[in-house]
Amino acid sequence: MSTVPELIAELAALENPKARAINERHGDDHGVGLSAIRAIAKRLKTQHELAIELWATDDTAAQLLALLVCKPKEFSADQLDSMLREARAPKVIDWLVNYVVKKSPHSEALRLRWTADTNPTVAAAGWALTTERVAKRADGLDLAGLLDTIEAEMQPAPDRLQWEMNHTLAQIGISHVDQRDRAISIGEALGVLKDYPTPPNCTSPYAPTWIAEIVRRQTAG
Repeated sequence: MSTVPELIAELAALENPKARAINERHGDDHGVGLSAIRAIAKRLKTQHELAIELWATDDTAAQLLALLVCKPKEFSADQLDSMLREARAPKVIDWLVNYVVKKSPHSEALRLRWTADTNPTVAAAGWALTTERVAKRADGLDLAGLLDTIEAEMQPAPDRLQWEMNHTLAQIGISHVDQRDRAISIGEALGVLKDYPTPPNCTSPYAPTWIAEIVRRQTAG
C-alpha cells in the first residue's frame, strides 16, 4: 500500500525540466508526464481516501493522480465546488470537470450553480458541463436562451470562460440543426477565435468553421 509521502517522492523523481517548461507555458506547474501519472493510477487502482489525502497536498501532480484514483460519486456537491475553487492548474481543472464532476450525481446542480458564478474560472466549468448536456442530453435546455447569453457575454469574457462559451456555441450548431444558422451567425458577428493559430490538419476553434467541418464529417460518414 503506497503512502502519500511515498507517492509524492515517486512523482518528484519523475520530474522532467523540459516537460515542466512546456507545461508552465500553459499555466501548469509540474513536470511529470501525464502518461506516467496514468501508469501510477493504474497500479494503485481506485482508492478514494488516498485520493482525498493526495488532493490535500496542493501539489499539482499529486492532485492529477488523486483525480484518477478517486470515486467521483463519493464527493458531495459542496466538496466538488470547493475543489474547483482550490484548483490552480488548468490541467487539474480540466480533469476535475471531465473525469470527476461529469460522473457525479451532482453535475447538473453544479452546472447551474457554476454558470451563474461571478468567478470566471468557476463559470467556465459550468459552461463545460453545459456543452456536455448540449451534446448528450439536451432535453429541457433552453438552447435559444443559451445563444442569447453567448451573444451578449462571450466576446468580452476572460480567455478560459470565452473558450468554454465558444465550445457551447459550436456544439449547439453541430448538434441542433434548428439552431445551426443562428449559432453560425453569432460566431460570425462576434469573430471570437477567428484568428486563433491552428496547426495543419486540426480544426479551427472559430465556431462557424468548427461547425461546418464537423457537420461535413458527419454527413460524409
